[in-house]
Amino acid sequence: MRGLLLASLVGQAALIVAHPSEPAVSPRQAGAQAYASNAGGNYKLSSIPAPVQGNGSPGDTTWDLTIDDTSSGYKQKITGFGAAVTDATVTSFNELSADTLNDLLNELMTSAGADFALMRHTIGASDLSGDPAYTYDDNGGNADPNLTGFNLGDRGTAMAQMLAKMKGLNSNLKIFGSPWSAPGWMKLNNAIDGNTNNNNLNDGYLTNNGPQYSSAFAQYFVKYIQAFESHGATIDAITLQNEPLNSQAGYPTMYMFSYEQGDLIQNYVGPALKAAGLSTQIWTYDHNTDVPDFPEQVLGIAADYVSAVAWHCYASNVDWTVLSSFRNQFPNVEQYMTECWTPATGAWNQAADFTMGPLQNWASGVAAWTLGTTAQDGPHLSSGGCGTCTGLVTINNGQYTFQTAYYMIAQFSKFMPVGATVLSGTGSYTYSSGGGVQSVASLNPDGTRTVVIENTFTNDIYIHLTTQSGQEWSGNVPSQSVTTWVLPAV
Repeated sequence: MRGLLLASLVGQAALIVAHPSEPAVSPRQAGAQAYASNAGGNYKLSSIPAPVQGNGSPGDTTWDLTIDDTSSGYKQKITGFGAAVTDATVTSFNELSADTLNDLLNELMTSAGADFALMRHTIGASDLSGDPAYTYDDNGGNADPNLTGFNLGDRGTAMAQMLAKMKGLNSNLKIFGSPWSAPGWMKLNNAIDGNTNNNNLNDGYLTNNGPQYSSAFAQYFVKYIQAFESHGATIDAITLQNEPLNSQAGYPTMYMFSYEQGDLIQNYVGPALKAAGLSTQIWTYDHNTDVPDFPEQVLGIAADYVSAVAWHCYASNVDWTVLSSFRNQFPNVEQYMTECWTPATGAWNQAADFTMGPLQNWASGVAAWTLGTTAQDGPHLSSGGCGTCTGLVTINNGQYTFQTAYYMIAQFSKFMPVGATVLSGTGSYTYSSGGGVQSVASLNPDGTRTVVIENTFTNDIYIHLTTQSGQEWSGNVPSQSVTTWVLPAV
């Protein structure tokens, strides 16, 4: 079977190199290590037999992978992995006792657990907020162009404080924020939610009549960033609008045209952040892979202010190679996978797929939707949006439980440190039937190397790995698992 498999192998595996100033995730060691999480749940970041140098003892099915662990294979740097901190996350986490919450955050944010280093958060309400929907300057629906009524409120303050705790546990943590809607008074329909008619920012793009709030919109971001920083939560990046091509009535949304977003960044938000002395980056788009011309058009207008593109996974046929094509056009622009949901009914490897695919195609980080929820997948708004979005962590009766999606992402985040550089490789392939092997890997600050292997076959696979530096490693990868090898330094 090996010969038949190898004849069909296409795609790429990848490898990662960490910045030498970053703390090592894996200790320098004489031998290899292996850890696995699987569909059945009997492996949860569990230690399993390590690979050996050479050919070892092949099983019935052998699969070849290669990685280029020399400088010729260097690709993008890794920023981190994590999830979205929504109001549902903050509310559910704060149901825990202080000691239990401390235990949970240590498992999430340090090398004792997942070592998450990338967190998205919602600016104001999303669908994963309790009623009512809100922003940081609702002002009773009355216009407030000078933002004198700006206030984080109880929920915004609680979120800033939670993010600050996370930052305190992991100094590498990068936080980026996304609004689901501008304050209602800034919009043509004067509504945060409930109305798709004229669900647009009143910025003059669609009409020249009446007040225009482009400057107020920009200052809204400035005030929010400053307010969060006052609580110890540094905001490293923002997107102007979550899913700008998604306009719905049941929960906060706001439509934004590509050229409109480009103008807002170039002439308002970018200059406002600069004038305020803020180093917060601006990431564009924050939506699906099927409309890549949106970020292309934004960059054509506001390239001086845009440092990254954010992608979601909800295109009908998600194609992560779009990121590779985009990178060929814009080699100096970072890319991130910033949202993909993790329902309880999802496939066991869903989170592995939306982490693996972007990493293989130039993404610097991955954030799931969402970090935490109650056992009822909430709190969430009573109408619209997602009522079945299960967090990576479920909070119930004062205890927390990690879902399968958590372990799948942790198989990457725990062993791939911040500052890594993805390297090219070959051998990843998935058949139309669904079975296959996908791989991405890393070279860590201490010289150890990490290889993450996703096996979607219902049988074990014996992996034979060849490195460009001249080594061979072989070992068993359990069926329907994500397995991580940590190889010693060369």
